[in-house]
Amino acid sequence: MRKATATMKQSETKAAEGGDTPSQLIDARIKELGDWRGETLARVRALIRQADAEVVEEWKWRGVPVWSHAGIICTGETYKNAVKLTFAKGAALEDPAGLFNASLEGNTRRAIDFHEGDKIDEKALKALILAAVALNTSR
Repeated sequence: MRKATATMKQSETKAAEGGDTPSQLIDARIKELGDWRGETLARVRALIRQADAEVVEEWKWRGVPVWSHAGIICTGETYKNAVKLTFAKGAALEDPAGLFNASLEGNTRRAIDFHEGDKIDEKALKALILAAVALNTSR
C-alpha cells in the first residue's frame, strides 16, 4: 500500500506544479491514438474503474497506463495491431472465460490482446479485475 500512496503523492505534487496527473496522461493517450485502439483503451479503462471503485491510475515506464490496488492490477499498452492488458499476477488468477490469450508462457504475468473489431466480454473482464484485486489485498 505504501507504493500506491507514494505514487499518489507524486501525482498530487506534479498536478500542483502544473504537470499532468496520471489520469490526464491516460486521457491524452486515448485522444492521441484517435482510432480503435483509443476506443478500446478507453473501454477497458472504464470497465476497470467500474469493477474497482478504489483503483489508482498511474503512469509508469515512460508512458504506460497502470491500474493498481494494493499492488499492480494490470497495465494497458498500445501497439500498432493490439491493445494489451497485462495482468501483473495473471498466472495466479483463475480465468474461466479464457480471456488470457498472450504472455501465456511466463510464470507470473498473463495478458489479453485486443485487436480491431474484437468484442470485449465485459462481465468476464470485470471478474478478472476483481480477482486481481482480491489477490493483491489478500497478501
